Amino acid sequence: MALFANHNSVYVALHISLIHYLFSFLYFTSPVAGIGASAGSASGLIPSYDVLYYTGVRAYFSEEWEKAAELLEKSMTTREALFRTRRQCHEECLPAGYDRLPKLDTEKGNVWDLWAVDWVQRRAECVRFCLGRAVTPAGQLPVSADIEYEFSTRNPYNFLQVVYWKLGKVQKAASAAHTFFVANPSHLEMRNNIEKYRRMEGVTEDAFQDREMETEKHWALYDSALTSEASSDWTHAVEKWRECVNETLRQTDECRAQCEVASQQLPESRGEDGMDGVFEKAAALSLSLLSCQQACVTQVATRPGRISAQEDLLPTQLEHLHIAQFKAGDLGGAVRSLRSLLLFYPSDKDSLSNLELYTETLGGDSEAHGTKPSQEIARYVSRSLLEKKLLYFGMENLNFNFTDPDLWTPEEVVPELLRDTWRAEKEVLNEKMKEGEKEVEMDDSGFYAGGPVPQVGVTISMDDNSLNGTNRVMLDGVLDQKECDTVLRLATAAASAGDGYRGRRSPHTPHEKFEGLTVLRAFKLAQDGMVNQSDAKLLHEMGERVRTLLHSYFRSPSGLHFSYTHLVCRSAITGDQEGRLDLSHPVHVDNCLLEPETRQCWREPPAFTHRDLSAVLYLNDDFDGGELFFTDRDAKTVTARVKPTCGRLVGFSSGPVNPHGVTAVTAGRRCALALWFTKEKHHRDMEREEAEGLWAADGQSVTKGGEVKEEGREGTAAPARSGRSGSQSSRSRGRGRVTGGKDEL
Repeated sequence: MALFANHNSVYVALHISLIHYLFSFLYFTSPVAGIGASAGSASGLIPSYDVLYYTGVRAYFSEEWEKAAELLEKSMTTREALFRTRRQCHEECLPAGYDRLPKLDTEKGNVWDLWAVDWVQRRAECVRFCLGRAVTPAGQLPVSADIEYEFSTRNPYNFLQVVYWKLGKVQKAASAAHTFFVANPSHLEMRNNIEKYRRMEGVTEDAFQDREMETEKHWALYDSALTSEASSDWTHAVEKWRECVNETLRQTDECRAQCEVASQQLPESRGEDGMDGVFEKAAALSLSLLSCQQACVTQVATRPGRISAQEDLLPTQLEHLHIAQFKAGDLGGAVRSLRSLLLFYPSDKDSLSNLELYTETLGGDSEAHGTKPSQEIARYVSRSLLEKKLLYFGMENLNFNFTDPDLWTPEEVVPELLRDTWRAEKEVLNEKMKEGEKEVEMDDSGFYAGGPVPQVGVTISMDDNSLNGTNRVMLDGVLDQKECDTVLRLATAAASAGDGYRGRRSPHTPHEKFEGLTVLRAFKLAQDGMVNQSDAKLLHEMGERVRTLLHSYFRSPSGLHFSYTHLVCRSAITGDQEGRLDLSHPVHVDNCLLEPETRQCWREPPAFTHRDLSAVLYLNDDFDGGELFFTDRDAKTVTARVKPTCGRLVGFSSGPVNPHGVTAVTAGRRCALALWFTKEKHHRDMEREEAEGLWAADGQSVTKGGEVKEEGREGTAAPARSGRSGSQSSRSRGRGRVTGGKDEL
């Protein structure tokens, strides 16, 4: 229906604004929406959820735990009921006044205005009545920005997990903790709490479900579709991508309905020279509403726990969908999805090339040429473009501020006067996206960070997020000071005994002395009475402790075998440190040959290609330098640093996503236990098994199979992050390469 077919663009803009203004004015200044006390549950109407929340928080700080639990839970259920009621009223009142619309196609001038007012008044009255019979007057008023922030960051669950813990309801406490943590993955204290809950009696896996999942279904579908793609299950991928697109559209419509029905502040007067006229005020209110609805794109495209939205979420889904349909043999569906994608980017060369390929594959039949885009996508794009034109009109003529959430907005929608600024902003955003694509890569190691930490007392101090990478973790509390001192004593005794621990110069720098001790050598020294047997036994047990922790945290899909274990000390050579510019260990990758110039990493000899997981367990911090650092593949851009200290364990996948090195030790002696693990049993450390055999022959037992002491330790946990990463070429290229020995950390 051509609602405003006979009017010029400015007149259309002003009249659309007037309709929205009148709708808001008639609804929000009506008696039902006026000032009034909340009737609360006494009247059976939906009360103000912000009052319930504030009261619950006050009860929390007063340590009235039962009251706090009741009010905090009620604030969330009330908010959900309010949103649900708004949506129902929006749907119920859409037809209101439709019998007036034919008049808007035939009337002109002032008569047209009267029919437009009559139409919008009928709809406003419908919404007012609908909300009034379900929501208290106070419950219809807008809440503060602080309250919006509290609920958007899921802070009520932060309070609830403490409340339920105090009440002894650990299942509910775990559920609240998990739900909060999903949206706050860098909250290490909550992560540690979750791990404690996992070990508590009476807590089941059912507790660790996101209570807010209903509003995040499209992300679950998105991840499921990617998983199906990775396993080349194209039929299932098509199903999930289609569901993902539909759910994204549904979530967007839900958000837009909330913008339209929720309370809005009327525009303030700007004085004699300001926007005091009814049309100007109408435009300001209308543009605010449209801006809110456009912002739904960003809201829906932002994952829980993320600050930035995923750009081009819907076009990205359509791109995945048409490729999956093509590979699944559904060429007709692929053409439809691709034509839908072309509505966003009509001149995209790759999409046009794919369309030509699909058409040729279908034999150029009429079906391919006659296939139309999805009607839902066509309506989405058309509606969005009309809204953008009005918003840019407001920017140009009414000093309205609007941030376009889309990269696909065509240039012709933007007024000429605003295009230079628009182009510059778009270019900056595109550059950021390209940089992000360059940095984000998939890890094909099969590890997935975020599993439980089974040793009591060990805490997660840094994870993927804080270490700026993939499959990285820093754990504290793995050893206590007494254990560190014991192993340091072992290192000193082994050095004085002489063996491979000969104090030669480091293979990586002439400015440091290098000492190393294996488990087998330690056991032989113990048999000869040159070191304490208990010290050698502790060295072995430390490795088992590390394996247990990392196997669990990285959720290894298969067994994890020792590849090599080495107690390594690096000592600065006195008088040989002035003007030093080198590293204690240059940047490298543990299972491939890093080529920084091309950012490639070749998984071929002489690299230790069988290594899958790397770890370093620190014993001391009384030295200068010696920090572990991670870099980008250019071997220059440092992404994270770790300062050694007793009992600190750093674990990471051994592949190209984790280039690392060690800064120069310029004073003192740095000692650490370096470990590497493999998923391939035939590459396991045979020396370690020989040591265990020697020990058993003497009638001694050793800790094996991940047994962990738990006396005097407290537990912790960590969040899972999607395993970003990418596979590497393993083609053979003959090069003369110089690599270090086995002390690669």
